[in-house]
Amino acid sequence: MTTTGSPRAGEQSSRGREEVAATARRLAAEGVLIGTAGNVSARVGDGLVAVTGTGVVLADCRADDVTVVDATGEHVDGRLAPTSELGLHLGIYARTQAQAVVHTHAPFSTAVACVAGMDALPVLHYQQLLLGGEIRVAPYATFGTPELADLVVDALRDRQAVLMANHGSVAVGSSLDKALDNALLLEWLAALHVRASGMGTPRALTGAQQHDAVVQAITLQYGTTKEHPQ
Repeated sequence: MTTTGSPRAGEQSSRGREEVAATARRLAAEGVLIGTAGNVSARVGDGLVAVTGTGVVLADCRADDVTVVDATGEHVDGRLAPTSELGLHLGIYARTQAQAVVHTHAPFSTAVACVAGMDALPVLHYQQLLLGGEIRVAPYATFGTPELADLVVDALRDRQAVLMANHGSVAVGSSLDKALDNALLLEWLAALHVRASGMGTPRALTGAQQHDAVVQAITLQYGTTKEHPQ
């Protein structure tokens, strides 16, 4: 086993492994990760990535179950081999500004991704605009392959999440907390679509309605804490 080169790099690596493990446990507690199905990663500085190891029960994930690799996938630290989806994570980091990646087999997201002819999750609720708009469904490819990584990265263009046909979902973010929030939001939106579809034809927001929602959010500084004027 090799280790990171400098004390600072070692500290970043250690903290990153702890945070990745904590995020995996939180996702499992939220019900979007079951058993070993899913993986989490984050950039940890100096071109390194901390990622959950292969075969780890994510509800029990600890820092020791997280591996550190470089941008090429070369092992840097950790006792386990990385997840079989390492190429997916590294592909996203190579072609986006994402700082963290969460891949799950969340029940509703996966269900939507299994519907024939559904190429995107439409915008039924303005909260989806936080993810960039309609969520594309990346075409199916075998897990752990470069083809899947390329399809997911393409579908992530200008988005914070993507569905993977007959597989699951990926969410990214500027931090692990943000990637986790995006994964949970996507699952809520997928559940909303499934439930609405059970009652009739879902009514998607028009482009104009989405634009107005964005303008209103900016005007009101939606989602930010503000002091009450005295």
